[in-house]
Amino acid sequence: MNIGLCVRIVGLLLMLFSLGTLPSMTLGWVQNDGTASVFGQAFAATASSGVFLWLATQRVKSELQIRDGFMVTAAFWIVLGVYGALPFLLSDAVDITVFDAVFESVSGLTTTGATVLVGLDNIPQSILLYRQLLQWLGGIGIIVLAVAVLPMLGIGGVQLYRAESTGPAKDSKLTPRITSTAKALFSIYLGLTVICALAYFLAGMSAFDAISHSFSTIAIGGFSTHDASMGYFDSNVILLISSLFMLISAVNFGLHFVAFSKRNPTIYRYDSETKFFSGMVLISVVITCATLAIMNTLPLEEALIHGLFQTVSIATTTGYASDNFSAWPSFLPIFLLMLSVMGACAGSTGGGMKAMRILLIFRQGLRELRQLLHPNAVIPLKLDHRRVRPEVVSAVWSFFAVYMFSSFILVLAMLGTGLDFLSAVSSVMAAINNLGPGLGTVAANYGAVSDTGKVILCIAMLLGRLEIFTLLILFTPTFWRP
Repeated sequence: MNIGLCVRIVGLLLMLFSLGTLPSMTLGWVQNDGTASVFGQAFAATASSGVFLWLATQRVKSELQIRDGFMVTAAFWIVLGVYGALPFLLSDAVDITVFDAVFESVSGLTTTGATVLVGLDNIPQSILLYRQLLQWLGGIGIIVLAVAVLPMLGIGGVQLYRAESTGPAKDSKLTPRITSTAKALFSIYLGLTVICALAYFLAGMSAFDAISHSFSTIAIGGFSTHDASMGYFDSNVILLISSLFMLISAVNFGLHFVAFSKRNPTIYRYDSETKFFSGMVLISVVITCATLAIMNTLPLEEALIHGLFQTVSIATTTGYASDNFSAWPSFLPIFLLMLSVMGACAGSTGGGMKAMRILLIFRQGLRELRQLLHPNAVIPLKLDHRRVRPEVVSAVWSFFAVYMFSSFILVLAMLGTGLDFLSAVSSVMAAINNLGPGLGTVAANYGAVSDTGKVILCIAMLLGRLEIFTLLILFTPTFWRP
């Protein structure tokens, strides 16, 4: 493994990330809210650190290998979480500790949406915009963005793309060149963000709220500029628009690219994962709305709107709130939280295990049942009329096993910090699935969690964002052997 090359790339990525403070610095200067200097200091610290690491390893010239890709990906997300906390620490507008600041930063970058901040309505807009930008950058993945730059510098980006991308099939590319792939993903991501912002604005949001919420909606992040989240706007139209764009963002961006390039929207109908995900969300919406209406939790119209919105929000692991779903009949909060385990589709900005893995596990289970009835028959596992390779099925089951084991260990660790069982389980599920809101004491925010608990949840969020293996592989002896 080439440590010098890894340090060089991290330096480059830090320089790119420092640019994320400039919009907030500009807004703070225009509004004269006292935050311009804060973001200026954060920009200077982040950019100078990047320049120093870059110059210190400038003579390193070699191709990026598999191990280097995993190291850069894990290292950068950890480093980024620390540097992303600087504006929160330096600003007098938010009075939080170092642990709280890092937690807020990691939550934003991993598009989790868990927060320790209260009184969002009174916080300067520049700080709020920065929170939203963290999620937007984390959604597309700053590393995937950098893939378009690295080849210009003589550094191959394929290994970074494989380490950063989500889902069981990481080797698939939309275009023959990895740079073109990154540009295609970014173009779709930016286009959806612009359209979403316009839709929010036309529905009645202010320009600032529309732009801010478009960042977190397309990123499937869940951060809001108001304590009441989407409930603040008290608009069914806004909830429906948000539901639509959350669903769009939960679909594989590669599928969006193919549908757009071929001008053929019917492609979505023939994708097994999209059909499975849509079916699961539809069934869940029906169950939620019917339960709310039958149990008279909400009036019929509100039951339909809030049931639809809240189910989509949690199923896609966004984490927006239009109502206090933790106070709904006991069965629904647990049901919705379990729904987040599936999460969005592979190749999207969502979290969870990904619908593709759940679909493969389900079909593999059916295959085993058929095999019991016909032990001598050859029954291949197929997806979209193509046979699934055995190594893919094995990888899916391995991921599931490690996911469950990691969740179990993290829950025990959270129980050790003093949290009650419901809060410990829901906080870990919300973190590792990049959902955000939990149940119990973490339903509103994570301010009641201890500093140790926040560190544990940061690890859980990183595990979820990097899909566990990318981070855990660093702790294996094999990784460090020459």
